[in-house]
Amino acid sequence: MNQLITGCLNEMPYICVHKEKKVRKMKKLVIFDLDGTLLNTIADLAQSTNHALAALGYPTHEEQEYNFMVGNGINKLFERALPEGEKTEENVLRIRKEFVPYYDQHNADKSRPYPGITELLTELQTKGVQLAVASNKYQAATEKLIAHYFPTIRFIAVFGQREGVNVKPDPTVVYDILQIAKTAKEDVLYVGDSGVDMQTAIHANITSCGVTWGFRPRAELETFHPDYIVDKAEEIIESVLKD
Repeated sequence: MNQLITGCLNEMPYICVHKEKKVRKMKKLVIFDLDGTLLNTIADLAQSTNHALAALGYPTHEEQEYNFMVGNGINKLFERALPEGEKTEENVLRIRKEFVPYYDQHNADKSRPYPGITELLTELQTKGVQLAVASNKYQAATEKLIAHYFPTIRFIAVFGQREGVNVKPDPTVVYDILQIAKTAKEDVLYVGDSGVDMQTAIHANITSCGVTWGFRPRAELETFHPDYIVDKAEEIIESVLKD
């Protein structure tokens, strides 16, 4: 808000415009996507999907191709992985039946936190910021991976794909977290690596931060004009969460 200060200088009237400094508030809640944001899971997802495809006689894919198949839940992943003419609901369910037990055994084989993520989470926790996870990965695997890789982090909510709840970019998962956190939307930051994540933040009307180290290119993030785009985990502290 600008303040007008009037007075007299050398007998001439003047108007001085004083601009108040805008204070950036520390966010009270940060919601993270999982795959491509906290963890690099693409190798285990690719291996497990290829296992399921091969078990049913379908062709498999190179690991890097899966970067553009993931992000909308595993059923959509299987639909994208199946060859043209085979993308039926029945086949998706057949792939899922092969995938889930295999992935449950192998989802931590090669998956790892991205550089700086554990330190980021620890620092946010130390500062008293509430932390949560909103993923389109099925719930059991989401809980397992968070518990395995971040055992010292106290997330207030860890939500994956749940029965009867629409997946992202539907904002329901965000609203569920806000209800638990009892936090106003203006005090929330959503962090993710894909257009789906940026859309989720837009639909929920909360501040968005795109990360460039994940599965999708920077150009996809820019399409949705997020409030912030960062290249390193520590930039979330340095550029977004300063007092």
